[in-house]
Amino acid sequence: MSIRPSGRAAAALRPISLEIGVSRHAEGSCLIRMGGTEVLCTASVEAKVPPFLRGKGEGWVTAEYGMLPRATHTRGEREAARGKQSGRTQEIQRLIGRSLRAVVDRKAMGEMTITLDCDVLNADGGTRCAAISGAWVALHLAFRHCMAQNILGSMPLLDQVAAVSCGILQGEPVLDLDYAEDSTAQADANFVITGRGGLVEVQATAEAAPFSEADFQALLALARQGIAEILAAQRRAVGIG
Repeated sequence: MSIRPSGRAAAALRPISLEIGVSRHAEGSCLIRMGGTEVLCTASVEAKVPPFLRGKGEGWVTAEYGMLPRATHTRGEREAARGKQSGRTQEIQRLIGRSLRAVVDRKAMGEMTITLDCDVLNADGGTRCAAISGAWVALHLAFRHCMAQNILGSMPLLDQVAAVSCGILQGEPVLDLDYAEDSTAQADANFVITGRGGLVEVQATAEAAPFSEADFQALLALARQGIAEILAAQRRAVGIG
């Protein structure tokens, strides 16, 4: 295939960085950068749970997602100004919440809620995947804060979780699509995978002709390779081996 717009090899991630402690007041925060995509993830702890969990002795992890008006090439209207979230926003924040809950022992949390706010500062493809990967770091830091304050006696996180996109570009599977690639790919997929390799969620769509099972397996293999790099970056960010 011809060179990708970014010049990357088919199996190459964009440069990734995870900067912690960027929000002064949040119990946990992480600014994740994947190429030109930047997402600020903050974790807020509240000593309460939704009504459907009261008295059950377990906690809740949820997420909210949004894009700043100039995260993209043209200004987007604030959803608050419209008084209604888009279907895309609702779908993404539910995905983030599901992804994080998949690796949390909610009984070990007790009756508390942690909300992950994922705000896209700059969008260049893969914002939902970056949000999930950054939110795990913010959540880990929030739990660590609660342990330091003797609010929690043990770490409720059971595993890591991260996400990455893949796609078929000019007939070849490629890893970690940026916007230029995502807008022209024949197929694209988002993979949410745990540190132990379990699949939390897979979103795969053909944009033109259907793709084959062999293509899907190739995308999954690329995703696992990319996820391994992201998991290593998460561990470095929070200082675990």
